[in-house]
Amino acid sequence: MKFTDIKKIAVTSVFGLVALLGTSVAANAQWGQNEQERVYQQQQRDAERIAEQQRARQDQINQQNNARYNNNGRYNNNGRGNRYRVNRNGRYYNTDQRGAELLRQAVNAGYQQGYQAGLNDRNRRRRASWTTNRMYNSGTYGYQTYVDRSQYQYYFQQGFQRGYQDGFNTRNQYGSNGTNILGSILGQILNVQTY
Repeated sequence: MKFTDIKKIAVTSVFGLVALLGTSVAANAQWGQNEQERVYQQQQRDAERIAEQQRARQDQINQQNNARYNNNGRYNNNGRGNRYRVNRNGRYYNTDQRGAELLRQAVNAGYQQGYQAGLNDRNRRRRASWTTNRMYNSGTYGYQTYVDRSQYQYYFQQGFQRGYQDGFNTRNQYGSNGTNILGSILGQILNVQTY
């Protein structure tokens, strides 16, 4: 082979290699642009979805607020936004439906725990005394911070005392089989009023 032929082959190879590399670089540049466009479109879709969720949440809040007031602008006691007043030892405490329900649960939880404690003391032939029971003294079994702790403790202890008496004496004067306090007794203890 002649030197010129080798030269031609080398030059042709170099041009081929440059053309190949140029095509590859162009393809990579095109892929990068396509990837950027895809990311941008995904961000746009995400932003639209978040905006739609925010609009839906605001519509829900507006509907709830509108449902609380009647046409005259007065508060509407429709069951969703009820306000309650609880009378404890001659003092009134205000709460909402959730707070009133938690206080009802406190009385029932106290009754159930007291009933079991009373049964246990009776079966172990101990002297009846709910005031020495640790659960009675703490009064926080089932407590949630939505209501005042002292409120919860008071109503838990009221239920506990009655449950203990029923359990120790194996009777159902205040409740039914240690599960729930009677509604009339609950009403006397809690004395919840809507306003």
